[in-house]
Amino acid sequence: MPGLQEREDSVFDILLTVIAAALVAVTILARLPLFEWWARACDFPRVQFAVAAALVLGLSAFTSQPWQVSIQIMGLAVLLWQGWRILPYTPVWPRQVQTAQTGNEDYCFTVLVANVLTSNRNASGLLEQIERWQPDLVLTLESDQWWQDQLDPALAAEWPHAVRIPQDNLYGMHLYSRLPLVDTEVKWLVQDDIPSIHTWLRLRSGDTVRLYALHPRPPAPGESEESLWRDAELLLVGKRITKRQDPCIVMGDLNDVAWSRTTRLFCRVSGMLDPRRGRGMFSSFHADYWFLRWPLDHLFSSEHFTLKHMYRLKPFGSDHFPILVKFCYRPSRSGEHENPEADAEDQEQARETIGEGRARKQKEDR
Repeated sequence: MPGLQEREDSVFDILLTVIAAALVAVTILARLPLFEWWARACDFPRVQFAVAAALVLGLSAFTSQPWQVSIQIMGLAVLLWQGWRILPYTPVWPRQVQTAQTGNEDYCFTVLVANVLTSNRNASGLLEQIERWQPDLVLTLESDQWWQDQLDPALAAEWPHAVRIPQDNLYGMHLYSRLPLVDTEVKWLVQDDIPSIHTWLRLRSGDTVRLYALHPRPPAPGESEESLWRDAELLLVGKRITKRQDPCIVMGDLNDVAWSRTTRLFCRVSGMLDPRRGRGMFSSFHADYWFLRWPLDHLFSSEHFTLKHMYRLKPFGSDHFPILVKFCYRPSRSGEHENPEADAEDQEQARETIGEGRARKQKEDR
C-alpha cells in the first residue's frame, strides 16, 4: 500500500534525523565549559558516538529528500569531530612518549595499576597477574581493609615498601613497591575523604623520580553532581608538577578519559606526556561490557622517560582491567619529546578551577 509505505518512510526519516541531531547535541555539549556531570559524561563515549554517526551516515542512503542531506551533514560532522579526538589514541598517530632502547634495566621500572572494585573478592585473580608480570610497583584503587588483608601477606616479602590507605568509601588506595619509597606523603588535596600518594621512588640506578597516585571523585549520579572536584585535583597536581620540574609519573584511576577537555588541559598545564598517544586506547573500563569501554586508568610521564611497553591485562572480577606500563628514566632523550604547552587561557582556566574547588571546600567545611 503506497500510503502506508510513505508513512513508514516518513517515520524512518524523522527518527534518523532526531538521532543525528542528538549526536550533534552531545558533541557540542562536550565542548562547553560546564562542570555538571551530564555535560562531562559526553566526553566519555566518543568512540560510541563515532560508530553511531557512521551508522547514521550509512542508513541515510535509505532516506528521502530533503531529509537525506540534513542527516548526512550532521552525521559527517559528528564523525569527523569525534574521529579527530579519537585518532591520536590509535597507532596511526605519532607516539608522544618515545620507545625505550634495549638494556639500561637499572633505569627502568614496571608499574601495575588496578582498580580492584571494593566489592570484588577475587584477590587471587589479581595476585596471579602480579606474580606473572613481576611489576616493581603495584597500585590498587578502591582497596579497603579486606583487600589489604589479602595483599599484605602475598606481597610483603618481595614488595616490602608500602603505603596503605584502606577505606570503605571506594577511595582506598594501596601502593606496594620493590624499590625504596622516599619522603612519602598522603595528601587530601581537595576533599577530606579522597587521598592521594606523593612520594619519591629510588631506582636501581640510584636516581630518584617523583610519583603521584590519584583517584579523584567522578562526576556521576551518587558520586558528585559535577566534575569540579575531579578537575581541581588534577589541575592542582598539574600546577605542582610545572612548578617543581621533577622527573615524575602520575598514575591512577582518574575517572576521566584520555581525550577529555580536562585531561588534555591537565597535560598542557603540567607538560605531561600520555603513552597512549600513538599506541592505542587501552580502554580499562568497563571490563564486563565490550561496547561500553573507555580509558579511565592512566599513567602519564614527564619528558624524562621513555616507554618499553604498555599492556591491558586480563580481568579479575573488577569492572576495570589492570594496566601494566614499563618506563625507563632517560633524561638524555628529553629533547625527543614534544611537550604539550599551556597558553595564557589554559593557565587562567586552571587557576579558576582550582580556586573554585578550594572555595567550595572552605564553604562546605564551615
